Amino acid sequence: MTEGNFVDYVKVHLESGNGGKGSVHLHREKFITKGGPDGGDGGRGGHIIVRGNKNLWTLLGFKFTRTFRAGHGEHGSKNRSSGADGQDVYLEVPLGTVIKDAETLEVLMEITEDQEEKILLEGGMGGRGNWHFRTATNQTPRYAQPGISGQELDLVMELKVLADVGLVGFPNAGKSTLLSVLTSAQPKIADYEFTTLKPNLGIVEYRDFKSFVIADIPGIIEGAAEGKGLGHYFLRHIERNSTLLFLIPADSKDISKEYEILLDELRRYNPELLDKDRLIAISKTDMLDEELIAEMRIELDKDFKDVPYMFISSVAQIGLVELKDRLWAMLNK
Repeated sequence: MTEGNFVDYVKVHLESGNGGKGSVHLHREKFITKGGPDGGDGGRGGHIIVRGNKNLWTLLGFKFTRTFRAGHGEHGSKNRSSGADGQDVYLEVPLGTVIKDAETLEVLMEITEDQEEKILLEGGMGGRGNWHFRTATNQTPRYAQPGISGQELDLVMELKVLADVGLVGFPNAGKSTLLSVLTSAQPKIADYEFTTLKPNLGIVEYRDFKSFVIADIPGIIEGAAEGKGLGHYFLRHIERNSTLLFLIPADSKDISKEYEILLDELRRYNPELLDKDRLIAISKTDMLDEELIAEMRIELDKDFKDVPYMFISSVAQIGLVELKDRLWAMLNK
């Protein structure tokens, strides 16, 4: 899927259907002069229903169609015949979609299971016909209930990518290259910042036909939690990952400082992200010799006492088997 086709944020306008009117009708038949009321009920208005679909990966379907209207209920008729219900409208969304009120930004629901259905907007109830209002003292009521009007609502849909492992790092840290080596994904790779503008997903094949999903998230910059750079555009995708893989290049000026900046951005965006399992991968280590790696380990052992780290190289295929072993162990501990 190309970057232009990946849509993870849309605003939509919804309108549920109006309920049908109840019927005001008096029974008429040969030789029956006073048949009494027999007006039927109006049908309910159509609902707006959201449904999860595991085969969808993007909200692209809502990019060009932003308004959805359900059908109106039909009016009741004679012989106590009820009107037909209005046609429901189903909105198919990918798993991991969060639906918010566009005005208050209150989270209304989240869709995380395939074929999971939830009513976003209920249709108006149909009015009752005059048959319901007959009494001993009023045997020919000439009134019925009107149908209840449908509802309108503006919503925001956000997609949070569902992946087991999320790649976290500064722009140009080598995340896309690592993803292309570990999986069959083909992300855009180039030697400049912000090559990746949309999350890329790949399936890592492990031993005994096992697998897990890894997501290449667009690079973080300092101030991302306040919306700088790609800001909130990518940070929400990290919330779904159970394990975070921090990728820091070996030629970084200060590996520990870079890690702290990344960690601080996650903390400011959502402190709960720090509860996830973390692993630090020092990338591009094909540029280092064994002596330099040994010196770096002495410093890193001091700085990373609580977080495991390892050296890898996507280009030279160094440490990738051990990386998959560690990630699998973290996901299944």
